[in-house]
Amino acid sequence: MSETTATPAVRTVAVIGAGTIGLGWAALFASAGLRVRVNSRRPDAEKHVRAAFELYAASLPSGPADPEELASRLEFEPDVARAVEDADVVQENAPEDLALKQELFARIGAAAPARALLLSSTSTLLPDDLGAAMDDPSRLLVAHPFNPPHIVPLVEIVAGERTDRRAVDDAVAFYRGLGKTPVVLRRPVPGFVANRLQSALLRESIHLVREGVVSVAELDEIVTASIGARWAAVGPFRAFHLGGGPGGLRHWFEHLGAGLERSWAGLGDPPVDEATVATVLAQADEAFGARSYEELAAERDAVQNAVIAAAARARTAASPA
Repeated sequence: MSETTATPAVRTVAVIGAGTIGLGWAALFASAGLRVRVNSRRPDAEKHVRAAFELYAASLPSGPADPEELASRLEFEPDVARAVEDADVVQENAPEDLALKQELFARIGAAAPARALLLSSTSTLLPDDLGAAMDDPSRLLVAHPFNPPHIVPLVEIVAGERTDRRAVDDAVAFYRGLGKTPVVLRRPVPGFVANRLQSALLRESIHLVREGVVSVAELDEIVTASIGARWAAVGPFRAFHLGGGPGGLRHWFEHLGAGLERSWAGLGDPPVDEATVATVLAQADEAFGARSYEELAAERDAVQNAVIAAAARARTAASPA
């Protein structure tokens, strides 16, 4: 197995919570050679994590791994304070409940070493709110991954008013050492960036399905055969910069920018009511229901890894010497 190189100072990571995100983080950390201490309220936590490693071991970015070798780096500690007491990094993945997370971070902050990075995978909550009950939240950051976290490179780093700048730098170095792409947001914003973009596309997707323009399966095919493939190569701004020809984004705005507000006004604003949900779910069952979650996830992960690897090779080949 080819291992990713983690930051040399990091040896032990405490993973708080063993849901989908926590499991992906645990697999990635173990694949980097780190000791992974899992804290979970599940009575069957060890069985649950080992089963996930059987699924994830084949799709790690560093290459297929032996699930048993990965699992040999696992420890299980049901007590939060003991789980973090000598951790270099704490990756919290509890449910999106502010009171729960505030209580967790108060306990984590009191028990973890002063040097430890305290990182939350939250997709909705801001660091100042998460650390409101802590005596010292200077090492607390949001580190929001894009699912599945053991594959998709992005980690959105969000600091609070009381976050030490060195903690931001340490978090960036930690994730880069794992082969991730950390991006530090310039200021906190609800939902962060990637999920806001995803939500905007999902809203219009639901609208088009609800209006009978396309089916769920057809919409997915349109995205993967057009903007999905494009966005694997370039982001929205560079795409439209190239769409403007030699004049770039400036030329594009001059010729097409005037119609943007009119096109935005025509976008859908669908209600997420019982009828809408029933329509989407019926079509999703028809499109995806014949295959298990494990089959669909394995295919997604294999294709995602192939796309990321191919894009990286192409960028390296195209870069000036």
